[in-house]
Amino acid sequence: MLVHGLWMHGIAMELVRRRIERGGFHVTTYSYPTVRLNLRDNAARLASYCGSLTCDTLHLVGHSMGGVVALAAAQLVPPERRGRVVLIGTPFADSYSGRRMQQFAAGRVLLGKCMSAWLAQSREGVSRDVELGVIAGNGGIGLGCVIAPGLPRPHDGVIAVEETRVPGMHDHIILPVSHTAMLMSRPVARQVCAFLKNGRFARTAKPTR
Repeated sequence: MLVHGLWMHGIAMELVRRRIERGGFHVTTYSYPTVRLNLRDNAARLASYCGSLTCDTLHLVGHSMGGVVALAAAQLVPPERRGRVVLIGTPFADSYSGRRMQQFAAGRVLLGKCMSAWLAQSREGVSRDVELGVIAGNGGIGLGCVIAPGLPRPHDGVIAVEETRVPGMHDHIILPVSHTAMLMSRPVARQVCAFLKNGRFARTAKPTR
């Protein structure tokens, strides 16, 4: 199950969906209101949708804020059906760019309820029974460079690498891609497949664009 990020729709995951499917998985995408609903409601809706699927094992892969929603939903999925979880460019620890946007009324409106709820709550990490892999980018080009001068380096243009780290995660890898390019990157798709199959990333893979 692929979960998109803020201001996006499931169609944005189409290229990475096809690449992961070629890796041997049956892949579907999930669309949700990224601004209108809060994190709890979005996670509950996703978990409910996951429960309607006829599969024995369900893996969740989320990009950007979609990773926050996916991780919250994964912990609502029955353990016997829960597969592995991969976060791609997800601001788990914090979001410097998001907090800069919150300083302005228009920015708060654009962030919406889901991201604002995430920034307001404490970080508890993830249970070790959730097999979690995290992909970060250090491409350094993106909207964050404009709206959030001073974004800590290294970063993917929106999210700093340190912001992607999750206490309790099983593996973490950094690839030379920008935040948006993660959705078009073959190396990202290969690493997602590697973690879903083996519970770890492929350290011998060359991170080419």
